[in-house]
Amino acid sequence: MVLDDASAEFHEFFERHYAELARLAHLLTGETDAADDLAADALVALWQRWDRLRQADHPLAYARGVVANLARGRIRSAVRERRRIALFWSRSPEKVVDGPDMAAVLDVRAALARLPFRKRACVVLRHALDLSEKDTAVALGISVGTVKSQTSKGMAELERILGARAAGDLVAGRRNR
Repeated sequence: MVLDDASAEFHEFFERHYAELARLAHLLTGETDAADDLAADALVALWQRWDRLRQADHPLAYARGVVANLARGRIRSAVRERRRIALFWSRSPEKVVDGPDMAAVLDVRAALARLPFRKRACVVLRHALDLSEKDTAVALGISVGTVKSQTSKGMAELERILGARAAGDLVAGRRNR
């Protein structure tokens, strides 16, 4: 099979960045199954615009932004669905934890899920994916100052939720990589 230059470039982009985009989606939504779908959907959107994006300075930043927007939409949809279910059921469903995750990982995931989307996205992009403030701003379509303030506020909320030591360990884990 012969690929033209654009197809070959996109295939290389896909191979290089799919796993990172799926990880970003997982960290933003907390849903393993949805992460692959969101990353794939983002890459389909990129493919549809690849002729323009391949010439852009930061196609990966654009891809991260698409994943963040798709994750935001999925979270909003899930919240609306939960509200609808709550109207019909008097008691909330019990939390089911699937997989052999450690308690600390579950605590961090639960704490991240409690953050508003923009704070969560800034914390995840800065600390879990180790992006610079500038790259985070480009990915989310916000200013560097907003990234700084949202990351700071998000970390403060995580400290309040998890305790200072656990949040510090989260940041220290980023530095030790």
